[in-house]
Amino acid sequence: MGRALLVVAPRDFRDEELFDTKAELEHAGHTCVIASHTIGRCTGIRGRTTRAEIAIDEVDVGDYDAVVFVGGPGARVFFSDAAATTLARAAYDAGKVVGAICIAPVILALAGVLHERRATAFPSDIAELRYGGARYAGPGVTSDGKVITASGPEHAVAFGKALVRALQPSASASTSPSPSN
Repeated sequence: MGRALLVVAPRDFRDEELFDTKAELEHAGHTCVIASHTIGRCTGIRGRTTRAEIAIDEVDVGDYDAVVFVGGPGARVFFSDAAATTLARAAYDAGKVVGAICIAPVILALAGVLHERRATAFPSDIAELRYGGARYAGPGVTSDGKVITASGPEHAVAFGKALVRALQPSASASTSPSPSN
């Protein structure tokens, strides 16, 4: 199966958005690699920890089938991070599945990935999506071709399932959004 890069903030990522999404991907047979600013321990807002295996500025997009940005308040560190927006844009330009949940879709908007695409995000960041040219699709999970976004932790399992569908070899590259789960 495929390889998914899951990008988390060093501190205060949203635990469910990482671990529930990762569980869905792994259940479907995909390998998940954790990335952050630096290699090492990353701590979620609810206290769970993970280990970043690679720094985002060292990622070769060609090694992955999907690049997924995990939300939570810590994800704001990526809003002004050129390595994060460059990674998002490179994955998109390479035709990879690109995903983001909670506030993390702002990273995609800042990278120009959401221009003229349907997308969602945590309510506090809807204006940022629109500023980046996205068409806000409402809460839940939104799939627009290979771009998958979700509005918050309550949608992490459905977000993971949408990523799995997008990674299927027969997945359509259409721009039709899928219904929220």
